[in-house]
Order: sequence, then structure tokens, then C-alpha cells
Amino acid sequence: MLRTIEAGLDPYDVEDLARARDGTFWLADIGDNGLNRSTVALERLRPDRSATLFRLTYPDGPHDAEALLLTPSGKLFIATKEPLASNVYTPAGALSAARPTPLRKVASTGFLPTGTAGGPAGAAGQVVVTGGAVSPDGRTVVLRTYTDAYVWSAPDGDVAAAISSGQRRRIPLPPTAQGEAVAFTPDGRSLLTSTEGVPAPVHVIPLGGAAATPTRAASPLTPAAAGPPEPDSEPGDLVRTLLIPLAAVVAAGAALSYALGRRR
Repeated sequence: MLRTIEAGLDPYDVEDLARARDGTFWLADIGDNGLNRSTVALERLRPDRSATLFRLTYPDGPHDAEALLLTPSGKLFIATKEPLASNVYTPAGALSAARPTPLRKVASTGFLPTGTAGGPAGAAGQVVVTGGAVSPDGRTVVLRTYTDAYVWSAPDGDVAAAISSGQRRRIPLPPTAQGEAVAFTPDGRSLLTSTEGVPAPVHVIPLGGAAATPTRAASPLTPAAAGPPEPDSEPGDLVRTLLIPLAAVVAAGAALSYALGRRR
């Protein structure tokens, strides 16, 4: 049965959604493609249709973001959508509806191109965070790109420490045009993923014993093969990876310019 909950808020760019244990929805109004928002927002929508807007400010200027993490205890995190490093922020104090709440940075993680099929932007889409979730028991954290899911173990429920540890596992996701959704099943044993647009397929990705690193793209309802955790990538690694094709283009241009000069 489908139930619609409406409220009188007018959000700017909602990019993610999380549901608390009491049925409250948190809407992450955190999209900022132009990097020109002085504040972003979280909107709390209760089952009784009461809604509250909480504005937030980053400590280091605007960021575009699409991922919201909500722990079972109610702690909130925002993971930004940046190619060199996805920075993770949390409110520095209690949320206030009267004034913006400052955010503080608590973790950072980076991604390298994986070659996984899908997404709207090739290698660039493989290194930006488009969604996130925390398992119902709070012991597993996932961030996804357009093409892959990255899973961290958080046995003590500390999301920031888990992501900062760099010990994660990667799961290539089924190819989609613009994969931005990820959630855990109620038992925490599988991921649910989907893509932007309607209609959209929902894929079920079993996690196995913890999280897995398949050697090929996982398909719906097919368990992923176990594999070792991969180390977190550093921003410098990503810069070097992206500079390789750029250096080739520059070299080719220089050679062409030299050849034309010789002909003249």
C-alpha cells in the first residue's frame, strides 16, 4: 500500500532520503551544482505530516553533495560529491530551526576510476559519490558512485571512524544510466540500488558475510563473491590517474605543432 505524506516546505534540490526508526523521513536538500548556496538544508518530515527545515553551513565554503547517512541513534552525516575527495560532515551542534547550524568535517575518502560500466560521465562518474546509507544495526556504511558501491564495517557504530580507516570493499553495480540511490534491506544483508528517472529498476545486491568485491558486475539476486578489502585511495593517486590521458593529449598537441612548424 502506497501512502503519500505532504508538507508545506519548498525544497531547493533534494538529493537523498533517510528514514529513522520512528518513521521520520530526513530529506537531504544538499544539491549545489553551481557551488553558490550559502546554506544547504535538512528537512525533517514526521509521519503526522509535521515538517521542520534545518539550514546548515559548511566551514569551508559551498559543496555539492548527494549522500545522506543516518545512524540508528539519529546522527546525521553528509558526504560531498567531489572527484578528488568526498568529504564527510556532521552538524557541529544540535539542529536549530531558528538559525543555520554549522557543519564540521569528520572524515574524507577518495576514489579511483574502476572501469565499471554505467553512469553518465565515463571515468568521471566512477569517482564521485551519488548516494549513501547506514545499515539498520548501524554496523555497516555504504557510499556509492554512479557505478560502484563502497562498503565499510563500523562494528562500534562510528561512521566517521569507519570511513577514515580506509578499510572498505568495493562492489561493481549493475549498469544504469544515472545510479544515485542506495539503501539497505531491513535485515542489513543486501543493498538496494536504483537509477534516477521513472520507471527505474531496483537491484538487490546481497552482501554475503560482510561486504564483497565481485570480479564482475553484480546482477540482481546474485550473491557477490568474497574478496579482500581495498585500501582507500588518496587524492594524489586520483590526480595522477586523471593526468595520464591529459599528458598524452598535451604531448600529441606539441608534436602536431612541431610538425606544422617544420612544414612551414
